[in-house]
Amino acid sequence: MTNTTALDTVFAALADPTRRAILSMLLEDDMAVTDVADPFDISLAAISKHLMILTRAGLISQEKRGRVKWCKLEPDALRAASVWMQGFGQFEPVNLDAFEKFLEQELRDPPEG
Repeated sequence: MTNTTALDTVFAALADPTRRAILSMLLEDDMAVTDVADPFDISLAAISKHLMILTRAGLISQEKRGRVKWCKLEPDALRAASVWMQGFGQFEPVNLDAFEKFLEQELRDPPEG
């Protein structure tokens, strides 16, 4: 995957509020897929699709432990996006604490639409 394609994939994954909420949940700890799905009013299949998009973007990893599939946040995937944005001189490096607060706010007050 080229750097441009990788950035496109990360930004596309972050564009969805459900995926941002999932990332926020994974900031706390690794979670089983079924636990990730619990707070959402969508099917497990839909959650699985969101998780696949986050995995392809490198934002999370998934690992099977016994019969349970676990998800883990991979925050370093945001590094390339942060470096790209810094090139414009208007953006600060991604502060993971601030990003966590942003994701928590998104989870509490999802955008309309």
